Amino acid sequence: MTLILSHSDVAAVLDRGEVLAAVERAHADLALGTAFVPAPPAMTVGAAAFVPMVAAAESAGAAAVKLLADLPANRERGLPVQRSVIVVTSAVDGSCEALIDGRLVTAVRTAAASAVATKYLSRQGSSVLGLIGAGNLAIEHTRAIATVRELETVLVWSRTAATIDRFREGIADLGLQVRVLDNPEAVTRAADVLCTLTPSREPIVHGAWFGAGLHVNAVGAPPRADHREVDGEAMRRSVVVVDSIGTTLTKSGDTLLAVAEGAITRDAVGTELGEVIAGRAPGRHDDSDITLFNSVGIGLQDLVTARLLIDKARTGGIGTEVDLCS
Repeated sequence: MTLILSHSDVAAVLDRGEVLAAVERAHADLALGTAFVPAPPAMTVGAAAFVPMVAAAESAGAAAVKLLADLPANRERGLPVQRSVIVVTSAVDGSCEALIDGRLVTAVRTAAASAVATKYLSRQGSSVLGLIGAGNLAIEHTRAIATVRELETVLVWSRTAATIDRFREGIADLGLQVRVLDNPEAVTRAADVLCTLTPSREPIVHGAWFGAGLHVNAVGAPPRADHREVDGEAMRRSVVVVDSIGTTLTKSGDTLLAVAEGAITRDAVGTELGEVIAGRAPGRHDDSDITLFNSVGIGLQDLVTARLLIDKARTGGIGTEVDLCS
């Protein structure tokens, strides 16, 4: 039987703490060779991009593909610009275990990866979180990063006041001081940990603004080689860690455009987060280093989150079971 989980089903069983722990283990497994993430191809139909994000993991006993659709025209339709669905296949008998709506999975596992990167790359005493963008990703990032660092203050910039109001409501229970600043530069200069969470095509954050000891999670840009949130100087000044080298060199405009400009070479993106977690590569050397986690997301994060959802949903009788072979 194939389990179908809708958005509301996912929301009913998803545990953010469990996802963070699973994502951390998954990146270590990738470094240890028990999980696999090939670089994704991309298909374009007009302005729409379709990216199949594939992964397999021994720990999950499964392989999965998330088909991500990036459709800029959806803004005018009042629909999400990015939509996705996850298909999970058993590594034992090849059966289709589940079909899962990817919206909430993508947001939560993205924030979880940033929190893991923050845990391993930021300074221990980091207490000021800066957010460029205040949408749902900002809410998820604040909640996730608050579990790995003792945050006191959140500095936020957004183009719209309504988005900031929703952000305040979304993290009100955390008891953090929220300050709205006038521009991305002000947020960047004052933050200990900075998250860029916009679908920007042109750099919205510049490396000239980086102070000693800053950690940056550059995760908002879509998986398109011509989109980026940070400039070449940001990449040049930072110790760069990525989720997957193959994916980064295929899909990350932050990296590819910096390489094309000559700001960095491809060797500058030679360290994966899993290698740092597993102790096979250094991350931050001292408190003066600037570190930057450049991520466009990988299917392995979706797979391990899906594994959690499938197991919990079946235990709790949540979702719809369908016999695809009938």
